[in-house]
Amino acid sequence: MKKKLLVFSLLAFSVVVYAQNQTERIKHFNLEDGLAISGYDPVSYFTTNGPKLGDKKIAVRHQGATYYFSSQNNKELFLKSPSKYEPQYGGWCAFAMGDYGEKVEINPKTFKIIDGKLYLFYNAYLTNTLKSWNKDEKNLKNKADKNWVNIIK
Repeated sequence: MKKKLLVFSLLAFSVVVYAQNQTERIKHFNLEDGLAISGYDPVSYFTTNGPKLGDKKIAVRHQGATYYFSSQNNKELFLKSPSKYEPQYGGWCAFAMGDYGEKVEINPKTFKIIDGKLYLFYNAYLTNTLKSWNKDEKNLKNKADKNWVNIIK
């Protein structure tokens, strides 16, 4: 009986810790009512010539964030490896994360794939931060990686 109680206690503790980690993770993500990437299909960035809007009928809720997909196949690819397709820095502007260490909105159509990872950028009011990022990508990426770790601590 003690063994069953111990196993149950460990399981309950794990569920609570997982829920806390998920809540902590999601509070740093760029979501609108829980929706990631303004409804764009994260897999489409990798499989087509540009991002496609997803369909709310083909959706996945992953660790607190909802992703829409343009096809069932893309949904299945995401489910096999969510971390491969989720945008870096919680979906915030990569340039701003590197230059200022701040969360700045993005234009989901302004992106870059680097080493198999998705990076999104602000692009509005005559300011396209992808252009600035490309001028100093290595330095900005290193700074953005460090800044993001500090944000999600």
